[in-house]
Amino acid sequence: MAEIGSRKRIWGWFFFDWASQPYNTLLLTFIFGPYVNEILGSGTRAQSAWGFGIGAAGLLIALLAPVLGAIADTSGRRMPWIRAFSVLYVVGAAGLWIAEPGDFDLVLTMCFFAVGLIGMEFATIFTNALLPDLGPKERLGRLSGNGWAFGYVGGLISLVIMLVFFAESGRTGTTFVGLAPPFGLDPETREGTRFVGPLTALWYAVFMVPFFLWVKEPRPAPPPPGAVGLALKGLGTTLRALPRTPSLFTYLLSSMFYRDALNGIYTFGGIYAAGVMGWSVVDTGIFGILAIIAGALFAWLGGRADSAFGPKPVITTCILVLTAMAISVVTLTPDSILGISVAPGSNLPDIAFYLVGIGIGAAGGALQSASRTMLVHQANPARMTEAFGLYALAGKATSFMAPLLIGAVTWLSGSQQIGVSPLIALFGLGLLLLVWVKPDGDRAA
Repeated sequence: MAEIGSRKRIWGWFFFDWASQPYNTLLLTFIFGPYVNEILGSGTRAQSAWGFGIGAAGLLIALLAPVLGAIADTSGRRMPWIRAFSVLYVVGAAGLWIAEPGDFDLVLTMCFFAVGLIGMEFATIFTNALLPDLGPKERLGRLSGNGWAFGYVGGLISLVIMLVFFAESGRTGTTFVGLAPPFGLDPETREGTRFVGPLTALWYAVFMVPFFLWVKEPRPAPPPPGAVGLALKGLGTTLRALPRTPSLFTYLLSSMFYRDALNGIYTFGGIYAAGVMGWSVVDTGIFGILAIIAGALFAWLGGRADSAFGPKPVITTCILVLTAMAISVVTLTPDSILGISVAPGSNLPDIAFYLVGIGIGAAGGALQSASRTMLVHQANPARMTEAFGLYALAGKATSFMAPLLIGAVTWLSGSQQIGVSPLIALFGLGLLLLVWVKPDGDRAA
């Protein structure tokens, strides 16, 4: 019976990845981002606005993540935080329905988007902190990989639903299989495509039910008097002690750069495809299907490689692949591949961009899975939520800067291609710092 209970708890934990993935898949990258590009009518303007808006949300996440993690560790409670941030996720996603073409309010739209993004990121901190309790250390890589793979499958199914039934072309008013949007949704005001927000919210609300039913925390002891003050004091002690745990400190710095670069590719991939390659929302969605299938498969394979060899070799390999993909993206246009011109009307640039998407999906899925396992190898087990808060801080400390850099470089250069070039340097810095990270952390010293 204990084994059955453990299995249900693991599956409940997997369901968070399934429920939350559409925010990344549908809103950040493959549907809503390209839709904003269509509405604004300028890839450069859309990429700049996207960068500034997401950068502002990232700054708030970076400031609050370690504080909330420390408070949760001191109080012994994580589930109430997950419930609270789930509300923000649902409200923010559902609010994107307002993005009507004829009355588009960019500021209000980005505010709703930021609220949902904050909810997703903070909920992820607390669910990630549950990973060490799911099984023995030697199984965590496989569990993390299976969770990412399961989440990618959820993202894939939600994307297929959007493409087949809802995301209509601005030219034809029908989806890519020729269907009119259901439920009387009006193609003239792009209600089918705008339904991506409410669908993402509904998907999360429905599929978080198994998580809340099956993932239970032990009843904690009553928090000590002044728990918040103790949490902040403990966080200060942890921050001051980081230089004395050089492997953890260096890993946080390394992940700060490479995860930021990866998030940049995900965040701007759809807008880039629309603005540079001239793809429609439907074209970008098909690109997303291929990338997600690759991501699910290689998150699963990466989890097995993680369990067999440890997370560090997996992370190193993935960063090398992603660096090559980032260089390819910067040098790819509808008329050239790696700076080499192709015949007018050639399909080769589109095919090359599809292949780049598959490479990004494959390496990105395995990288994200191995990265959270690596933190478990590095962190103090008694302060795991705080560690994932610091991990979120590391991921957001430059993640608010990377979108801002991309937005600024795009605006200054007037080129979407030049605008994404900072991602190459971020991957390189992450890979360089990884050299000083010990596979089993400072405990191995």
